[in-house]
Amino acid sequence: MMEDLAFWLGYLTNGKHLTWYASFQFTIFAALLGGALAVVFGLTGATLKSSRFAVPRLIGTLYSSIVRGVPDVLFFLFFPLAFEQTVEWMVSTQVCSPEAIAAQTAPWPPCREANWFLGTTEYLILASVSLGLVYGAFASNVIYGAMRAVPRGQLEAARAYGMSAAQVLWRVHIRQMWVYALPGLSNVWLLLIKATSLLSLLQIADIVLWADRLGAPNFLPAVGLVHDDWRWRYYLVLFVFYILATFVSEKGFEALMRRAGRGILSEAR
Repeated sequence: MMEDLAFWLGYLTNGKHLTWYASFQFTIFAALLGGALAVVFGLTGATLKSSRFAVPRLIGTLYSSIVRGVPDVLFFLFFPLAFEQTVEWMVSTQVCSPEAIAAQTAPWPPCREANWFLGTTEYLILASVSLGLVYGAFASNVIYGAMRAVPRGQLEAARAYGMSAAQVLWRVHIRQMWVYALPGLSNVWLLLIKATSLLSLLQIADIVLWADRLGAPNFLPAVGLVHDDWRWRYYLVLFVFYILATFVSEKGFEALMRRAGRGILSEAR
């Protein structure tokens, strides 16, 4: 019994497992930053779609329609790569001499000086922006519908009090919009949380990648086979983690909806 306990304590606290535990911060960071950016992009897209002018309306409509139609995985791979190569191209126009370009044998980057070496931090930020862009398109539709649900009489009353268009938008329209938008945004947030399992596609050693590595058959020359295929056990841990994240998120959105409904007339809810 004590030998088994000592084995499990040693096994679950070795360096690889400690790294796996630490990698949960990548998932949490990507979800929080991606969620915040999704709200920003969603508000921007919904505001553009609500504009009186044709060009902003077209931009907002194209953003929400096109991005929502692209598979998450494809956009998740495309945006960071496109951004990285765009930066390298811009740098190459400043630092690459004709001789350096001629000496470069690889098709990309144009020269070695323009090569941008991305680490975990940079990839994590790009992943968060990708999540924000993708789910911001979904959020823009939710927010746009919520803005249209705000009673028009309240907006007209605000204008009658002498408020400017910007004041009506931010102090009345968007303030009351949250009551209608939060239920839909909670669904967008849960979809975004699930999409954080794609972080390993950007060379980030996240919880999914480590679960796959740790659960694979482990053979050490000194002791032989430590364990066979245990991946289902590690995936079960991830399953529980995402269930807990969903539970906490639902409770958080319930609190936000109660807070957003304060001071608003019952017929406007």
